[in-house]
Order: sequence, then structure tokens, then C-alpha cells
Amino acid sequence: MKCVWTSEGDIIKKQGKIIKGIAGFYYVLAEENLYECKAKGVFRNKSIKPLVGDNVTIDVIDENEKKGNVISIKERKNELIRPAISNVDQAMIVFALKQPNPNLNLLDKFLVMMEFQNIETIICFNKKDIVDEAYMEQLKSIYQNAGYPIVFTSATEEEGIEIIKNLMKNKTTVFAGPSGVGKSSMLNALTKNYTMETGSVSEKIGRGKHTTRHSQLFEIDENSFVFDTPGFSSLLVPGMVKEKLENCFPEFEKYIDQCRFIGCAHMNEPDCAVKEALESGKISNSRYENYKLMYRELKEKEKRYD
Repeated sequence: MKCVWTSEGDIIKKQGKIIKGIAGFYYVLAEENLYECKAKGVFRNKSIKPLVGDNVTIDVIDENEKKGNVISIKERKNELIRPAISNVDQAMIVFALKQPNPNLNLLDKFLVMMEFQNIETIICFNKKDIVDEAYMEQLKSIYQNAGYPIVFTSATEEEGIEIIKNLMKNKTTVFAGPSGVGKSSMLNALTKNYTMETGSVSEKIGRGKHTTRHSQLFEIDENSFVFDTPGFSSLLVPGMVKEKLENCFPEFEKYIDQCRFIGCAHMNEPDCAVKEALESGKISNSRYENYKLMYRELKEKEKRYD
């Protein structure tokens, strides 16, 4: 990452990127050095919180100890709510094919969250070394039909890692997934400075132990970065309402205007083009069933707050 610095009197200013934020401290990568910084009070006064991923200017107050203050934040390309990060080009969601088995409802919730925030998403299914081709083809048909790029990998065998590196080239990618899917092992293979402790899967409950406690940005190469984010479970973002849900399922798009009723919920209405596409196999049953579950969840949520 190229950074520049200027000097005003005895104060050195440097341009950098926040790669981690913990307990009010922001760790800024500038000129291949990591500076521990506090944010100036002006941000609190303006109700602005620095985010991991922000491009910032810092005042260096101690070069030897690598300490400074964040004094300004450059305009953000975008800002995600969950996780709270900025300047994202794309997302990669990682699920295991087995051990643990993929929770497709959770996967679809993540995809909805990214669609709602206008972030392009790649789906990575890991642990291909322990499943057969037929199973992979089944999953591939579900999500390619929805328009998502699919990558099958084996992090332990480092199979598919070069494909992922190419997909991440010159981009900032948010990496997310439930625990125990091999995400940490994959990040270890992608970047040399990834030091997060690799988790293990509990044999008793079939779930991984959470190893990521905060969002952190890692450098793959000079212009390629990856966010590691905490494990997730609740993914419906603020602002999402049931009427917007259909727009977060890309495969529904070409059928929505063909429904008999304007504002069709694609649930029990007659002459629904989405349900007709479902019956003809153009929309997967798995995706449609998860749409219905999320629609009902949003409907119940609205009732609670009425």
C-alpha cells in the first residue's frame, strides 16, 4: 500500500488505512508501518465513528512507539452496517460443504444482506475434498441460477486458493462465514500476515468455536485487501422491510412485473409469475422457501413494532 506523508512544523502527517479498531484504538497501516491511534474529539462532536477500511490522515505523535491520532477521514465509497466497515468492493461468503453441513437459510440471509447494501457477492464452498461431485453440482445449480459466482475450495489442500486470489485482485473483499467452515485456514493461505488463531469444530455440536472477535483488514498485496469479520447469526439489516425482500433475490427480478397484482408478495396470490417460475424449475425450491421464511420473519417483526 502506497502512503504519503507531509510535515507541518514538528508534526508529521501520514496517509493510511484503518485495518483494525478495538476499544477506541484504531490501528492504521501507513508506509508499511502500523500506528496505534486515537480519534480526535471532532469525530465524536460530529457523531462520526472511524471504521475499519477507512482511508485516513494521521498525526504521528511518536514515531518510535508508532503512535498517532486520526485527524481526518477520506470520503467513503460505501459503508456497511453489519459488519460496520467501509470501502468494500465485494463480499465472499464461505460455507463448508460438510462438517458442518451448510445452513442454506443462513447463506441466503447473508446474500440478502449484501444485496440490500448493493455489494456484489461470491460464494465459496470449502472442504470439497470430503464430498462428492454430485453434491457440489446440486449446490452449484441453486446459486448459479440465482446469478452468483461459485468457487469450490479445499483450504487444507490449498486447492482453489489461486482462483480466490485472482477474484480478489485489486479489490477490497469482505470475507465472512459461520465458524468452523475453514475461513481462518483459507485466510492463512491467502495472506502471510494473517495471525488469527485457527478455530476447531466441536465434535459434540458440530459447530466451530468463534475465533474472530472484531473486523480486521489484511493486505494480500499492494492493492488487494480482505476484511475478516466475526461469526454471524442475525443478518436482517435495519431498513429492511418485507416489501423490499423480493428485490434481494436476483432470480425473481424478471418475473416480478409479470405478476397479476402490483405489490404481489409471491406467497398466496393467484397468477404469481414467481410461483409459476418456481413450478417450472426456473427458481429453486430451496431459495423460494427461504424467501418465505424471511418474509414471515419481517412480517412478524413489523407486527411487534406496530
